[in-house]
Amino acid sequence: MGFWIFMLVMDTLIPLTMIGFGKFFLKKAPKKINSVFGYRTAMSMKNRDTWEFAHKYCGAIWYICGWVLLPLSIVPMFFVIGRSEDNIGTLGEIICAVQLIALVGSIFPTEMALRKNFDKNGNKR
Repeated sequence: MGFWIFMLVMDTLIPLTMIGFGKFFLKKAPKKINSVFGYRTAMSMKNRDTWEFAHKYCGAIWYICGWVLLPLSIVPMFFVIGRSEDNIGTLGEIICAVQLIALVGSIFPTEMALRKNFDKNGNKR
C-alpha cells in the first residue's frame, strides 16, 4: 500500500504544479524577462508585451489542463490498489507520460497565439 500512496502522490505533482503556476501566470508574468523562471521561448522573450501575453495564455492552458488532469490522474490509480508494484508503477508511468505530453504540448498553442498576435519582431499586429 505504501508504494501505491507514493505513486498517487507523484502522479498529482504535475497537475498541481500546472494549477498553481497556471493561476500565478494568469495573474501576472514574472517582473523581469529572464532565462531562469517563466515561459521562456525566443518569441515570448522579445519584449514586455510578448512576455505578458505568453504567460497569460499559457497560464490559462495550464490552469485548465491541471484541473482536467488531476481527476484523470487519481481515478485510474484506484483500479490498481492491492496489485503488484509492477502494475502500480506501470500505470503511474503512463499517467506521468500523459501529463508531460499535456505540459509540453502547451507550448504549441501558446507559440501559435504569439505568432498570430505579434509579428516576428514582437510588435502587435
